[in-house]
Amino acid sequence: MPAKKNWLFIALFAVLVVGGYYAWQRFSNGGLPDNIASGNGRIEATEIDISTKTAGRIQDILVNEGDFVEAGQMLARMDTEQLEARRRQAEAQLRRAVIGVDTANSLVKQREAEHAAAVAVVAQREAEADAAQTKLTRSEQLRKSNTISQQILDDDRAAAQGAKAAVAAAQAQLAAAEAAITSSKAQVVDAEAAVDAARAEIESIDADITDSVLKSPREGRVQYKVAQPGEVLAAGGRVLNIVDLSDVYMTFFLPTDQAGRVPMGAEVRLVLDAAPKYIIPANVTFVADVAQFTPKTVETQEERTKLMFRIKARIPPELLRKYVQFVKTGLPGMAYVQLDPKAEWPTHISGPVLQ
Repeated sequence: MPAKKNWLFIALFAVLVVGGYYAWQRFSNGGLPDNIASGNGRIEATEIDISTKTAGRIQDILVNEGDFVEAGQMLARMDTEQLEARRRQAEAQLRRAVIGVDTANSLVKQREAEHAAAVAVVAQREAEADAAQTKLTRSEQLRKSNTISQQILDDDRAAAQGAKAAVAAAQAQLAAAEAAITSSKAQVVDAEAAVDAARAEIESIDADITDSVLKSPREGRVQYKVAQPGEVLAAGGRVLNIVDLSDVYMTFFLPTDQAGRVPMGAEVRLVLDAAPKYIIPANVTFVADVAQFTPKTVETQEERTKLMFRIKARIPPELLRKYVQFVKTGLPGMAYVQLDPKAEWPTHISGPVLQ
């Protein structure tokens, strides 16, 4: 009789084990339908570092940690005393360069006047050379008839040669005047380049002065201060860290068989531990293409099902703007995602959704 009871006990235990196994299989997903998956996650947001463009000292920080800021709002100011001194120096260089252009243009006019005079001298010397050559030709004819002396002929020949030499000298002076014009025009170009360089330097300094006022690139909340007024930072030094409240999302993980069925843009409902009665809508915007938790071997089907993939569900920006005062990063919760757009939500997450 005791042996019979033992067998009954063993049979009952086996039934309970088998039944428990199937019950675990059925409810291991939290009692969710097959086309609804869930995962744990935390509310996250894109963080933005507010940094300096150039090295300098922080003059003032105009916001505090936790403050909400608008896009374009002034957050901090850097000391611009050195930049303003450099700008005054660049302005002086610009004035000097402008004067240099005027001087170079005046020099060009002077060289052009000298060139005109050299052209006139060449014309004069050529006329004198023609007259001397004509006189020499006449003297050579008269000498044949002994009308003039040999001395006169020699004098006329020397005068003709001297006139030719004078023409060559005048032409050399003309060439020098042309070269001087080219050189003076090059000086004009150089002076104008100096003006452009000085203006570019002023524009660069103005840009640095403008960038010394640190503004928020978008709407968000100041998360923490990295530096304090009076500190000297290198270029790119961080001053503040803000959270972009237009890009808030929850990251959660799903196993292979579920992650592979998640369509982009799938509807997601978020339930935060801190406010379980509120259901927050979201949409899938990212599904990782690489497993996050990879076992040592993936040779069997059982091992492959252990792969976990990261899913990102983004909360609509228009909803965030409406409840911006309540947005907090780091809050844990559950994400429920539709694996099939036609799937019906379970009762506990089918209630009113924030709008």
